[in-house]
Amino acid sequence: MTATTPQISTAELRTLFLFESLGEAELAWTAERADVRVFDADVVVFSEGQPADALYVLLEGGLLLTKHADGEDVVINDTSYRGAYSGATRAYATGAPEEYPTTMRTTRPSRFLRLAAEDFTTLVKEQCPMAVHLLDGLYEGVRATESALRQREHLVQLGHLSANLAHELNNPAAAAVRATEQLRGRTSAMRHKLALLADSGLSPELVSRLVRTQDAAVERSLKPRPDLTALEESDLEDAIAERLAEVGVEESQAYDLAPVFAAAGMDAHWVDDVVEQVDSGLEWAAAFGWLRYTLETETLMSEIEEAATRISSLVGAVKQYSHLDQAQHQDLDVKPGLESTLVMLARKLTGIRVQREYTAALPAVPGYPAELNQVWTNLIDNAADAMTHDGVASGVLTLRTRADDDAVFVEVSDDGPGVPEEVRSRLFDPFVTTKPAGAGSGLGLENARRIVERRHGGSLSYTTGPEGTTFCVRLPRYRSR
Repeated sequence: MTATTPQISTAELRTLFLFESLGEAELAWTAERADVRVFDADVVVFSEGQPADALYVLLEGGLLLTKHADGEDVVINDTSYRGAYSGATRAYATGAPEEYPTTMRTTRPSRFLRLAAEDFTTLVKEQCPMAVHLLDGLYEGVRATESALRQREHLVQLGHLSANLAHELNNPAAAAVRATEQLRGRTSAMRHKLALLADSGLSPELVSRLVRTQDAAVERSLKPRPDLTALEESDLEDAIAERLAEVGVEESQAYDLAPVFAAAGMDAHWVDDVVEQVDSGLEWAAAFGWLRYTLETETLMSEIEEAATRISSLVGAVKQYSHLDQAQHQDLDVKPGLESTLVMLARKLTGIRVQREYTAALPAVPGYPAELNQVWTNLIDNAADAMTHDGVASGVLTLRTRADDDAVFVEVSDDGPGVPEEVRSRLFDPFVTTKPAGAGSGLGLENARRIVERRHGGSLSYTTGPEGTTFCVRLPRYRSR
């Protein structure tokens, strides 16, 4: 229910901080044009998107301001402070929005002073024309400054992630290049050994047996082999070398071949099998040399495959991290985002043990995957910094997920020394940092909290002490309607 009461008195008008400095004539002018509106509890006073036709000032009661963002009503202000105002607050400004930017509803029976936007504009421009220009400039300046700072923050983060990614991609790429170069050499040597065998006057039947022996060796090398101690590995190599020497391979060459065969899963009995299957007056040094290059070639091809798979996995992690090919807002599982963030920060986590305590069948939450990955990046990056001393990282990073009927929780814990006492009250302020000078632009927690609370309607909290720090992100499971 809404009701309009008689005009407000100049005496009551003067008790409001917005009007307390006006002269009697100005107070009378304002009182003549304003009226008082009375509302029951939980009544919408004005709605976001409606024409911004008036300024509302709370006389008594309570108000709640919300803004609709991506399917959710985000709370902007909840207050019972007398004199709190909202509505057409920038009606006096050039290029001011013509619609209410928020929705205001009452939280209890309330009274408001209502002043039409045109009258509010006249009052402000006549009473403080200089302030109008100053506020216009300040408003635009704040917007430009905030935009520049946010852009710089994102660029700094992108630079760190790019450096990590470049390092992670360089390792498998370098391994693939190195293995390819070695493969070229082994292939050339294998052709040379094959030529030596051909010069021995091999019969087609003997060539066929050699190829079968080659295939059997390759198949055996691909099977899992038990882990051996260094002593067991050395004994195996000695046994293979001795048996090779017994069948006619020079001792120096035998000890050169043995480590390759041992690493591929062969043993002295395999040497006997080769001799028995081929069963010829063959040049054994050339034959076993040919088998050696065959096994080394297979090993190098496996290394190239592993390197290429690693590169593909990294590219997939980047794709998942950025969500370039997916809808901006979606129902998401938080686990892939956490895992892709670990990949992106792998270089920084060297020396840190990652402990995962994920709840099975965790429900999905509505949200922005790429933005939540920024939150995980900030929290994990800060945890790694907390466990780094004198440039050396060590400790345990724990990622924990759980859920209840209303929300999903993600916890990021470190076993560092805790947040310093003098920083705790300001931890979520922009650009607050516990890092040394020159080591980044801050902890990024203000940005993380803004994403969690304003974009997802959740909360970001933490506990800290000498045994470590835990940040907890709460994400609602359902959108508010």
